[in-house]
Amino acid sequence: MNGISEGLTSRQTQILKVLIDEYINTAYPVGSEAIEKKYDLGVSPATIRHEMATLTNSGFLRQPHTSAGRVPTPKAMRFYVDQLMEEKKMSLADEVRAKEEVWDSRNDIKGLLEKAVQSLSDRTQSLTVGVTDSGYTSHAGMANVFANAEFANMQVCSDIFSLIEGVSRLQDLFFDHLSGEDVVEVLFGEELGMPNLGPVGIVATSMHLGNHKAAIGIIGPTRIGNHTVIPVMRYYSQMLREVFGA
Repeated sequence: MNGISEGLTSRQTQILKVLIDEYINTAYPVGSEAIEKKYDLGVSPATIRHEMATLTNSGFLRQPHTSAGRVPTPKAMRFYVDQLMEEKKMSLADEVRAKEEVWDSRNDIKGLLEKAVQSLSDRTQSLTVGVTDSGYTSHAGMANVFANAEFANMQVCSDIFSLIEGVSRLQDLFFDHLSGEDVVEVLFGEELGMPNLGPVGIVATSMHLGNHKAAIGIIGPTRIGNHTVIPVMRYYSQMLREVFGA
């Protein structure tokens, strides 16, 4: 692992990675003792605490006021996604099933998007949305929002639902904020200037299907950009381009 681009030492990068791995699995703040017990880093809890304090001061971690543990910031999650994450690719059987689930709608952009959104939601157990530049939207898996500990605040849930019900807001989110530099991109509410959506992370992809632009995204907590969701989204992006009009 190389943390030079972010000014981190090798040990700080290692601690940051295991802390984020643990946070993705639990959704709860992670303390130095938990890291020392579960991961063989060869350093003492005191050293881990010191490095976590440094990472906090550098903007990679923050400490919720109700806990002694730390959680990663969007800055840390982006570094994790770009450089540290070990992706778990879909199995061939899952890829075949995904293609079968959308195949019958391959000649209809609205039907294809609707089937893809439902399939993606079922596969990732997440809230999934789709939108076209012609104003069509689709979503599935709204109940999955409530399964995330970060969304115990009903106001956050309300703001998420308001977001997915607005065509222009979704078009702005997916067509204006996605750079197009990568097939799959991760967006964070905090970085998008959406204060009410600070705890939210979005894994998304945009594409051209015939004469229209389309996009699909998975909406969840900031830890949504993990080693299983991103490769699934990458496959769906590639698959939709291949099957449309086939």
